[in-house]
Amino acid sequence: MTTTASAVGLGEFIDSSPSPFHVCATVAATLDDAGYTRVFEDRPWSGDARRGYVVRGGSIIAWDASVVDSFRQPGNLPFRIVGGHTDSPNLRLKQYPDRRAAGLSTVALEPYGGAWLNSWLDRDLGLSGRIAYADGASVAHTLVEIDEPILRVPQLAIHLSEDRKGVHLDPQRHVDALWSLDETASIMTAVAERAGVDPAAVLGWELMAHDVTPSRIIGGAGEFLSAPRLDNQGTCYSGLRALLDAQRSDTVAVLALFDHEEVGSGSERGASSDFLVTVLERLVAVNGGGRDEFLQVMAASVCASGDMAHATHPNYPDRHEHGHRIAVNGGPVLKVNQNLRYASDATGEAEFAMACRDADVPLQRYVHRADLPCGSTIGPLTATRTGLLTVDVGAPQLAMHSCRELMGVDDVVMYSKALRAFFERPSR
Repeated sequence: MTTTASAVGLGEFIDSSPSPFHVCATVAATLDDAGYTRVFEDRPWSGDARRGYVVRGGSIIAWDASVVDSFRQPGNLPFRIVGGHTDSPNLRLKQYPDRRAAGLSTVALEPYGGAWLNSWLDRDLGLSGRIAYADGASVAHTLVEIDEPILRVPQLAIHLSEDRKGVHLDPQRHVDALWSLDETASIMTAVAERAGVDPAAVLGWELMAHDVTPSRIIGGAGEFLSAPRLDNQGTCYSGLRALLDAQRSDTVAVLALFDHEEVGSGSERGASSDFLVTVLERLVAVNGGGRDEFLQVMAASVCASGDMAHATHPNYPDRHEHGHRIAVNGGPVLKVNQNLRYASDATGEAEFAMACRDADVPLQRYVHRADLPCGSTIGPLTATRTGLLTVDVGAPQLAMHSCRELMGVDDVVMYSKALRAFFERPSR
């Protein structure tokens, strides 16, 4: 099985997608080039949009329903869904971001999600996201991407720490970024001007810092990809390539990428919202099915919740479950948790194991140590919200939630192959 996915391709995807809004723009541009049609939630949908997508803020759902032309009852075709999330832990602009300290202008930042704060120190940072502004009597939006090193959160010198062992970072006091010697400078004025917007017209913003160092292939033999936001743009990219590469069977393939997973998914566009359910119901409706057909379809559908997985750390092997070594470049990972921090059950496990077998890639199985708190994914939320059979999967990485993360180059390819095979599996 071939795939168009590659570690270089993932690095390029990440470098062009510094925020969830840019992830959606990058995915949408790729889908446009592949002949997909964008539809809008506040307008009628047509069955002619066999391959399409819809965007809600920093979330995007795409589908390939071209197979329905080969069946008499298109409204009865089940879905095979790959889910993921577009957001990553980072530092975000506060509502009054301009601060003055020690004769310097700083930018007030707030941690988003479980950011590993020390990894953001002494990094060259840019700003990205979106701003809302007044356009006459209307509200308009524009993306912001300042991919230049305009911000830096400086570390305290070791000589000034109390015991020369470092400092405990207070997220309220210690993560503001230095940005100017001009004490009258305003960061939002600078951002608006760079975006071509009158600063006085700005009404709101969702802006975040990002590492401006490009993604790199590293290692003695080029075995690793060093990049920001692998969690979870690794799934966004691999799922997108899988959707485009897959050959249809008797199912409708869906790629669902949600914002706000890192903070619990509780938003109008998160995995706990109605976004996926309403899109799926409308797809059934435009293809000739009613409410009863929709419920039948959902009962026959399956979702692979894709998120990155913990590779076994060579410096901290004791932090991992004995007998469950997860190797870098060792293949896709099936994630299981008996307390349902992951949604996998035996039936879902079998679905993904079969996909890996079909793709001829090895399967690794991850279990978190029982004495450590286990993270979670969109999987349990999706299963609860939709009733879909759901399995949690991923690709192995190190340094999860760091400003810069690490994964194996071969895992990018194997992960996408497995997701493609998952899309190509026949209905259950």
